Amino acid sequence: MKSIAFGQYYPSNSIMHRLDPRMKIIMGILYIVACFLCKNVITFGLLMLSALLLIIISKIPVKIVIRSIKAIIFIMIFTAVLNIFWTKGEDYELLVSWRFINIYSSGLYNAAFIVIRIVSMIIGTGIFLTYTTTPIQLTDGLEQLLSPLKVLKVPVHEFAMMMTIALRFIPTIIEETEKIMAAQKARGADFSNGSLVKRAKALIPVLIPLFISSFRRAGELATAMTCRCYRGGKGRTRLNVLRFSFKDFVALFLVIAFGTGIVLLNIYAPGYTM
Repeated sequence: MKSIAFGQYYPSNSIMHRLDPRMKIIMGILYIVACFLCKNVITFGLLMLSALLLIIISKIPVKIVIRSIKAIIFIMIFTAVLNIFWTKGEDYELLVSWRFINIYSSGLYNAAFIVIRIVSMIIGTGIFLTYTTTPIQLTDGLEQLLSPLKVLKVPVHEFAMMMTIALRFIPTIIEETEKIMAAQKARGADFSNGSLVKRAKALIPVLIPLFISSFRRAGELATAMTCRCYRGGKGRTRLNVLRFSFKDFVALFLVIAFGTGIVLLNIYAPGYTM
């Protein structure tokens, strides 16, 4: 559970850290779209190269990025196995045929592509958002991006605050879960043996105190915000006013160019296509 990196900020002085949070949110969304646009071998190779380039530019230690990927290994394996055994490839080579199991070369391609897509999305969104952006910056950026919705009476500030608090407290809830599980194990609880139903029932003594502690923590946070005279976004001023700079637009142009290149390579590049 410590492998989960959502909500964790890594302090550094890289170019990514100095970009405007509003632009990083936009680039993160565009990068996710680019991940889904990839269709052939060349575009997925370019996607993998872009993920490595983001790690280098942001100066995030590789071991921290790998630790965040470890949390989704099961999802990657499960998705890859589904693609290997269920992809039908009439125009591609049949590699294995045993009873009802047929594995085509297209299934292996699709499995590799899906893994690359998931890993690149985790790396890209982590670097554009949580790794290089503090919760306060993320709140300000999200609020200003959604500010046109205030015309429709949408509580933009409250929505941005809730999103940021949720991201901020994910690591705290994980730490709390580990403490409760350790306490339950000391009392003889077993979370690793038995059937799936039995292990699910064993988690009930963990979930109940976790919910209670989460509600208590939420109440304490609300009291602390009230004591500091928090009254929502109306009339609030900011110490650091967000302003776009030239490097922000250069970074946005590079991400747009990357997405455009992927679209063109999908059309004109040779090789296997999903």
